[in-house]
Amino acid sequence: MEPNGHRRVRRKDVLENGDMSQSNSGDELDPWTAWAYKPRTISMLLIGACFLIWVSGSLDPESSASGDVVTSVKRGIWAMIAVFLAYCLLQAPSTVLIRPHPAIWRLVHGMAVVYLVSLTFLLFQKRDDARQFMKFLHPDLGVELPEKSYGADCRIYLPENPTSRFKNVYETLFDEFVVAHIVGWWGKAILIRNQPLLWVLSIGFELMEFTFRHMLPNFNECWWDSIILDILICNWFGIWAGMHTVRYFDGKTYKWVGLSRQPNIIGKVKRTLGQFTPAQWDKDEWHPLLDPWRFIQVLTLCIIFMTVELNTFFLKFCLWIPPRNPLIVYRLILWWLIAIPTIREYNSYLQDRTIS
Repeated sequence: MEPNGHRRVRRKDVLENGDMSQSNSGDELDPWTAWAYKPRTISMLLIGACFLIWVSGSLDPESSASGDVVTSVKRGIWAMIAVFLAYCLLQAPSTVLIRPHPAIWRLVHGMAVVYLVSLTFLLFQKRDDARQFMKFLHPDLGVELPEKSYGADCRIYLPENPTSRFKNVYETLFDEFVVAHIVGWWGKAILIRNQPLLWVLSIGFELMEFTFRHMLPNFNECWWDSIILDILICNWFGIWAGMHTVRYFDGKTYKWVGLSRQPNIIGKVKRTLGQFTPAQWDKDEWHPLLDPWRFIQVLTLCIIFMTVELNTFFLKFCLWIPPRNPLIVYRLILWWLIAIPTIREYNSYLQDRTIS
């Protein structure tokens, strides 16, 4: 049995609606959802090939010949990505997670590989060329951004401003980063599930902001913004909400019953929504002070976390991608999805090493 209620088993050991159980229990797949756990490789191959032929315009050569070259190249690249993701959906290695379906996490694995390949391509481009390349991903990119410093005037009260004497505080409170802080730390609490470690990450990132403020004007914050608003209010509230979410699910009694066995429509709807929650929710035990090697392992996790966060701001600085651009949101969502199985597997690895 793996930590967090997961167990590495074969496909035939996956029981009703993706729940894991002992292979000798005699249970079978739920009749209503059994089709989702049977191999469909040949069917997907035929359907995907027909769809690609239709989308490519091969059935209508005259219309495809009159199209724009740039548009054709874009469509071809997206089709390549779609084919690779379809392959990963069917054939990529499964993770320790089984909800809502193992194929979902195989798809996330494929998206992570596509993201890695894209970064590798950008690594070999000149900075100006990479900035202009961003226009192919979003038309608003490729334009130099005005830098905004939050520490130009750190006064809380402005007596010379008759309209709003607390203008600095109001502008900081209604900045988009306030909501991003709260939601981000709620998400990290869901992933880490360890409050002391979360506070190390919270304070550590503020120290990183202080370290790189000479490079990124966005990190030039007032003392009350960094300490009070970020750490003591936004980060604390996000961590508090995330840990309460963990405690709520950790205290639930899980008794998964197949969709076809639900007595009414309300039960079927609840069971369907329950498929998007973990099969079993446990807190992760990191024990960073167990021994020097464990301390280094947990410290490495913290460094990776803070590096991923820091890269969000360096993307704005290097590639001129503003925080409100959809690419930033998509990237953060992708990293959150990647981190869900990654942290589970990393924690399982640490606990297995402790047991052995």
